[in-house]
Amino acid sequence: MNHKAGFVNIIGRPNAGKSTLMNALIGEKLSIITPKAQTTRHRILGILNDENYQIVFSDTPGIINPAYQLQEKMMDWVSESLVDADVIIFISDISQFKKDSELFTQKLNSLTVPKILVLNKIDLSKQEDIDQAVKDWSLFVKPENIIPVSALNKTNLADVLKKIIELLPDHQPFFEKDQLTDKSERFFISEIIREKIFMTYQEEIPYATEVYVDSFKDEEKIVRIHATIYVNKRSQKPIIIGKGGMNLKKVGTEARIDIEKFLDKKVFLELFVKIKENWQNDSLLLKQFGYESKK
Repeated sequence: MNHKAGFVNIIGRPNAGKSTLMNALIGEKLSIITPKAQTTRHRILGILNDENYQIVFSDTPGIINPAYQLQEKMMDWVSESLVDADVIIFISDISQFKKDSELFTQKLNSLTVPKILVLNKIDLSKQEDIDQAVKDWSLFVKPENIIPVSALNKTNLADVLKKIIELLPDHQPFFEKDQLTDKSERFFISEIIREKIFMTYQEEIPYATEVYVDSFKDEEKIVRIHATIYVNKRSQKPIIIGKGGMNLKKVGTEARIDIEKFLDKKVFLELFVKIKENWQNDSLLLKQFGYESKK
């Protein structure tokens, strides 16, 4: 059997389940997941290795109309993912046919690469609604490339994997067979902290924050991490900190527990809050935060 390898890029609207799908297919939590839209800001590679294939998944930000530079950078990664894919997975909430069919036509029908439509969240749908969604979508894509799933419950993901392998080109591995991602430990630490921010705060606060790991010192018995949470308004800093530092302590404690699991080592985590007004439109700061595409 020839070895297969390729880039399988996952795109769709915010909260369609892109990160949940990639994490489930790989069997590792690489992308953070929260109930809030636009949790994913970066393009994150997750690599699934087998003796006969290597699938390089790419989780991308949800497709939106950008309102500021940060969102423009996020959409640059979506555009790149349409160009360098060997297979594209378009994931849609099963209840969002009208909006997503328009998006699918606009973004994907002009592409020549193979496409798989994943209809997600069937665990929240009746069978007749699932059947109707497949029928509606069949007007836009080949029926054999439509797969209803529950990414959360891992329902029908074996069918998705089987179809991906079928569509992959014959190719040698692009990465070492023991490699799981292209991102650094610092990146995942900042993402873990940002996940806790999204889970702790309401309204605009999570979207107004960014996390930067200032220092990472791996000592013999402990890892010492200093990270800064950036906010874009003065009024947001006391909310992040909370009365008597309660909110910041909660974020720090929950993040430290997950970071210790991730690193498999004891962690000392220091969090600070810094005001940087309008950081979402600061080109130099966005570059420092890692928001720079290949373009």
